[in-house]
Amino acid sequence: MSDGSRTSRMRRTSVWLEERSEVRRRAAGAGQTEGLDREKITAAAVRLLDTEGLAKFSMRRLAADLGVTAMSVYWYVDRKDDLLELALDAVEGQLEVPDADAEGADWREQLRQAALALRGLLRRHPWASGTLGSFLNVGPSAMSFQSGVRRVLLRAGLSEEQADGALAAFFSFVYGHAAVEASWQRRCSEAGVSSQDCFDALRSAFGARPEYAAGSEAVRPVPERDFGVALDCVLAGIEALAAPVRGGRGTLPQERAAPVIPPQPPAPEDR
Repeated sequence: MSDGSRTSRMRRTSVWLEERSEVRRRAAGAGQTEGLDREKITAAAVRLLDTEGLAKFSMRRLAADLGVTAMSVYWYVDRKDDLLELALDAVEGQLEVPDADAEGADWREQLRQAALALRGLLRRHPWASGTLGSFLNVGPSAMSFQSGVRRVLLRAGLSEEQADGALAAFFSFVYGHAAVEASWQRRCSEAGVSSQDCFDALRSAFGARPEYAAGSEAVRPVPERDFGVALDCVLAGIEALAAPVRGGRGTLPQERAAPVIPPQPPAPEDR
């Protein structure tokens, strides 16, 4: 395979790896629908995904919502996956990037707030959990947030290599927890029951089996507690790795780009 062919195939793994000249050509070329652009299409996609979910999302449904033909939408994006990537990064733009240089900031609290903010985002946009495993997640908003978290890890006293591993652990934990929450909510919704009904059924099932009866009371709808305890474990692990710097604040070494967080296991595709 030639270098040119390999580069071309790599670019198609993410809308963010496209040639910028191609994006500019589309933005300025003839044949556009008046009043339509990538930003408006992306915003409409986010609204549709929020209201109807990932499983029901389609380019045809989006075009109908915009009052245009599907071909009008395809002028701005080549395929549905490109639009899902754009929508994912658009919502990630709502995240506040932690400031590792903030005077007197506690790195533990900064990481805690970053994790809570990311989890909150994924709870508000549950479809996003289903897309994180399918794409590289290398849009500008995602990379800015990841870089901010990585700088906080370096400030905590981790080495470059430790920061890379801790960054992967941090995001894998939040992404995984959010994916389980989204799946639970979706299954309960599809069954036409509330989360409380599901928990009650589980408690009843555990109570009916002697070997599990002692743990039946642990089956309770306390996601905030569980997430908080799990996050404490992640932070404790990071602290155990951190160099013994005064107050948990070290000096930032020469910064390098944040590594790309590997995708989580993909959700079933909706074409």
